[in-house]
Amino acid sequence: MKFGEFELFIVSDGTFRLDGGAMFGTIPKPLWEKTNPADARNRILMGLNCLLIRMPRETILIDTGLGNVYDEKFAFLYDVDKSETELLRSLAAAGVGAADITKVILTHLHFDHCGGNCFPDANGELKPTFPNAAYYINQEELAYAKQPDPRSRASYLPYTWEPLEKRGQVVLTSGDEEIAPGVMVMLTPGHTQNHQSVMVRSGEQTACFLADLVPMPSHLKTHYVMGYDLFPATTMESKERVLKQAQAESWLLIFEHSPDVKAGYLSEGLKIAPVTL
Repeated sequence: MKFGEFELFIVSDGTFRLDGGAMFGTIPKPLWEKTNPADARNRILMGLNCLLIRMPRETILIDTGLGNVYDEKFAFLYDVDKSETELLRSLAAAGVGAADITKVILTHLHFDHCGGNCFPDANGELKPTFPNAAYYINQEELAYAKQPDPRSRASYLPYTWEPLEKRGQVVLTSGDEEIAPGVMVMLTPGHTQNHQSVMVRSGEQTACFLADLVPMPSHLKTHYVMGYDLFPATTMESKERVLKQAQAESWLLIFEHSPDVKAGYLSEGLKIAPVTL
């Protein structure tokens, strides 16, 4: 959609599944399964929605999905489905090639948000998927990814950042910071200590890529937080603050993991008026 001086596109890296109980924490299954039905293995369908921002002088991508550096066991465990689309095909449909991306903003370094950072070439060497891009990573998040606690270790895969560091394509950020005119990262801690969402402002319009602060519209209620969140009480504080401002200022909200309603405006009663990007 046209968004002030920018263009916004949701680009998809396909779908995958995670355990529904883990995605809704302490919320009982009879409640969450009304909106997110589980399969026989208790997994719910989730999107891998990334955001493409076309600006007069920049082409920016927010998060990179799962990528393709995984084996059959991984694909089976998470029921990865890229039959309809994957990130590079989705970008191509928007008229953008990998070499056109000038900046990649990573909300955090869990594998389902940055797995597409790199790809294996014909010799099996991992190289940056976006060769001309600077990859923006919160410096505290990167430090934690390199020495995670036992609970988080499986979520952080070094191949998603090491090839970028090797080639000098990492730009470290700290706190709220403008990445390009009208595009800034905003700390929204809780899922991880340094999790960040991305704000896009052009003219009188504001959009917010929520990432794992509110992964799907079914997580809009303050206490609907994931079992994966390291600091659930902080997630609730961040969510309440952001959604209150979003409703007051009519922000366009973008949901990274929703397989159906991927963007929309928040109305009374935590309802979403959907918008197609």
